[in-house]
Order: sequence, then structure tokens, then C-alpha cells
Amino acid sequence: MNDTDDSKQLREMVRMLERKFGIVQESEYSCCGITMAQCHALVEIGRVKSISLNELAELLNLENSTMSRTVNNLVTGDLAKRDIDTQDRRYVTISLTESGYKLYKDIEDGMNLYFRNVYNSIPKNKKQQVLESLQILLEAIDKNENLKEKT
Repeated sequence: MNDTDDSKQLREMVRMLERKFGIVQESEYSCCGITMAQCHALVEIGRVKSISLNELAELLNLENSTMSRTVNNLVTGDLAKRDIDTQDRRYVTISLTESGYKLYKDIEDGMNLYFRNVYNSIPKNKKQQVLESLQILLEAIDKNENLKEKT
């Protein structure tokens, strides 16, 4: 195979992964009646406990306006709240409510179980190789994104 054929095979494999992960995300392991954008935001907020809208938008690679709508929906659904900084009232952070934290834990527990089962299905002598290969792929994608931003 040449590089072109290999890159096409990579593209197809990533497309298959995206589809399979889409099915997982829509399953009982995942987002419990909220949108995928809300789910991603909820998980990221839950992991750091409190985050600004700008930081969250950057982390999820979304526009601030899109992130704002997503957070508004989480706030309306009593899953998140906005906290105004006592020192600088212009600075607002987002954190989870009690029900938001419970949902976050349910999502994390379900996804951890799912991926533990997937990982345990990989042959023992290939587990580290899979992790290393995914790390290399992520770094290559990041490198390509950085090159795109410079042009």
C-alpha cells in the first residue's frame, strides 16, 4: 500500500469509530436525555468543578455563543448554575447543581464501565499498543490543527 491508500484507510477507520461512538453516546451508557453538546459540557464542568464560559468553549472547541446556549439549557434544566465572582462581577463561572452532579456521575460511571469492557476485550499483548497508537493519532491531529491555524 502507498501513503494515499493508507491515509484513506485511516479516514475510513476513523469514520467507523465516529459512527460506533455515536451509537454508544446514544445508548444507556451515555447522556440520559440531554443533547451531546450538553453532555460534553456537563462532563467537563463536573471534572473541573467550576469553569468560565470562555474556558469551557475553548476546551470543547466551540464558539462562545454556542457554548452560551448550551450552558443556558443546562441552567434551565437545573443541571448547572452560574456563579458570579465576588471580586470581579464581570467574571462568571459555571458549576453543577446537585442534580447536575448526579447526572455527571451517572454518565462517568456508565462510560467508564463501557470502556473498561472494551479495553478488556482487546488482546492482552495489544492493549498498550492500542493506547500508544491512539496517543500518536491524537498528537498528529493536534499537529495538523496547529498547522491549519497558522495558515
